[in-house]
Amino acid sequence: MDLFSGTISRLENSIQYASAKNNAISNNISNADTPNYKAEKVSFKSALENEMGALQANKTNERHLDFNEGENKPFRIMKDSSTTYNHNGNNVDIDKEMSELAKNQIYYNSLIDRMNGKFSSLQSVIRGGN
Repeated sequence: MDLFSGTISRLENSIQYASAKNNAISNNISNADTPNYKAEKVSFKSALENEMGALQANKTNERHLDFNEGENKPFRIMKDSSTTYNHNGNNVDIDKEMSELAKNQIYYNSLIDRMNGKFSSLQSVIRGGN
């Protein structure tokens, strides 16, 4: 039985994404003055998954792995080594990171509110509408 038509699992994936993004932003902010530190960025890998879904693989043995198996996270963390903002080789823009942190906190809080709403609905149904 799939409660809420998969909404809970999508919210869970989104919360994991927001948490990973918060960690990456926090690392960037804490290393803003570290020489040669390259900023981390969290991005969805849906484009990669779309391309992988288009691949056709011939399995000659049932023990062979499918292309669609693997890490189940809908995002990945990457280092941005293409730019340098500071004279020490660091590419962290503290103003950009702080604004991204604020946006991500709002996003995370809205996901948590939505998740709480789903569980409140479930609790209300269990209690018989009381």
